[in-house]
Amino acid sequence: MSDSLKIKIFRLFRCGFILKPPLQRFTIHHNTMKAVKHILPLLLVAAMQYAVAQTDMHLVNFDKRLLHYGIGLGVTDIKFDLPLAQDDGIRSTMRGVESYYAPGFHLYIIGDMRVTSFMNLRLIPGITLVERNMHYNWDPDALAADHRLDELRNVETVFADVPLELKIRTWRWRNFRPYLVGGGKFSFDFASLKNNKNRDDQSIVRLKTSEFSYTVGAGFDFYLLYFKMAIELKMNFGITDQKIPDDTYYTTAINAMNSRAFLLTITVEG
Repeated sequence: MSDSLKIKIFRLFRCGFILKPPLQRFTIHHNTMKAVKHILPLLLVAAMQYAVAQTDMHLVNFDKRLLHYGIGLGVTDIKFDLPLAQDDGIRSTMRGVESYYAPGFHLYIIGDMRVTSFMNLRLIPGITLVERNMHYNWDPDALAADHRLDELRNVETVFADVPLELKIRTWRWRNFRPYLVGGGKFSFDFASLKNNKNRDDQSIVRLKTSEFSYTVGAGFDFYLLYFKMAIELKMNFGITDQKIPDDTYYTTAINAMNSRAFLLTITVEG
């Protein structure tokens, strides 16, 4: 896939989520994200109060079905784990590299298969739109000697995710049921510049297109009158090193690049 086509795909996916179009950068509006993070806990409390207050059992046969489907929408906080390379030359010019959690969105489709009364297998393909950052803490002398050194690198990402998870549920209490979830995930980055031929362009951060990770989390099912809603929080840990070695300071300074993320999601299943 050519770089121009990847850029077009990225711009198509990010439509509607751009804060500053002139910058041509996929940056999520932080005020919007803060509002979403405040709204989700309120929805959780309201759903819990509703589920507990209802004495009539809703959807009593829902969990007996072999297969059911749904959709999920949520927010993602993601960053890199960036250990500094064990090289004396690099450490003499750079004090460290940090990555801070940055917000994004995810949307996916749920395919759920009942295994036992307390266990379900879930295939959850979807799309995640995020921007990860790298902050370089240069030695002041090195920064003064070369003013071209950048202190910030941003990596725009459009992931196609294919998670396979196991959902373990407790006993149902009225219209409320907690659960644990965990599994593995394969992700493909449509916006990756891995095959960019301009190797001398130090403004480009090249990452591998594919990533394997595992997820663990917990959530709550709420049985409403016509559908089941859930709110869940998961942690995502990247297993594969995403770094592509090249001759730039920005890459050689890093020993490895692994993703870390929190995912807060609302699901609707019917």
